[in-house]
Amino acid sequence: MYIHLGQETVIKSSDVIGIFDLDSTTVSKRTREFLTRAEKKGEAVTVSYELPKSFIVCSDDSKKQTVYISQISSATLQKRSDFTNVINNNL
Repeated sequence: MYIHLGQETVIKSSDVIGIFDLDSTTVSKRTREFLTRAEKKGEAVTVSYELPKSFIVCSDDSKKQTVYISQISSATLQKRSDFTNVINNNL
């Protein structure tokens, strides 16, 4: 199934490696370095230019990594992914 990240960005839930809260994770130097590296390599996609609240790390079938930066909270994105999983399990 799919998860809506904001604006017109939708990703496959099977591609998601992790959903992270920006406020709590960017305290770590390693996380900041990871995000900086992704930006420099062209792997970061900003979903909206509103205040970012989360980032989502994805890897597609070809093992290409993409980091989405979203204005939607990690809690809301987690609920969306859980809802998607509930629907899949009931089919």
